[in-house]
Amino acid sequence: MHGPDPANPHPMKGFPQVCFIKNTIKGPNIEVGDYSYYDDPEDSAGFERNVLYHFPFIGDKLIIGKFCAIARGVKFIMNGANHQSSGFSTYPFFIFGNGWESASPAPGTLPYKGDTVIGNDVWIGYEALIMPGVKVGNGAIIAARAVATTDVPAYAIVGGNPAKVIRYRFDDDTITRLNNLAWWDWPVERISRNLKLIGGGEIAELEAAAR
Repeated sequence: MHGPDPANPHPMKGFPQVCFIKNTIKGPNIEVGDYSYYDDPEDSAGFERNVLYHFPFIGDKLIIGKFCAIARGVKFIMNGANHQSSGFSTYPFFIFGNGWESASPAPGTLPYKGDTVIGNDVWIGYEALIMPGVKVGNGAIIAARAVATTDVPAYAIVGGNPAKVIRYRFDDDTITRLNNLAWWDWPVERISRNLKLIGGGEIAELEAAAR
């Protein structure tokens, strides 16, 4: 009843297209919880290539919770992609040197949206795009090829460009209770015992299992 080993990058024998992300991360500014996986038949262990413009000197983090399902081609745009837009030109003259470094922006003047934070039990569909600083709540679903430019509420289903809420998976009371219950933080033995309830039982039954 212990479930798959979260330290094993490829949890399914003979099915290498699914990889637990936590075991493949090398960059210091990416944090991923247990059991969150990336599904890609070309290079499931190469999740990090989808985190773009993530420069260490900027210091922003990508934080992904537990039990997230991330489909092939999902991209995370980080703060290093931002250009100054307050002046007449957005062109980054200063990066080319040879005298143009005099146009370097003053510290703190480049747009900065903060860390990108994905909650727990989030499903991100094929080729979705997550923009800098977006916060995604627990249990949310981001549709295929959606472009998330603003925060996504817990247990919302969003789609489109820019992504908008299509509907919520549950009513407000159930969402509050699920967030408070935080089954993803349970010991794996308790999760294993209650897979049917987590997968679709009554919220009161799931709360009783927590006790």
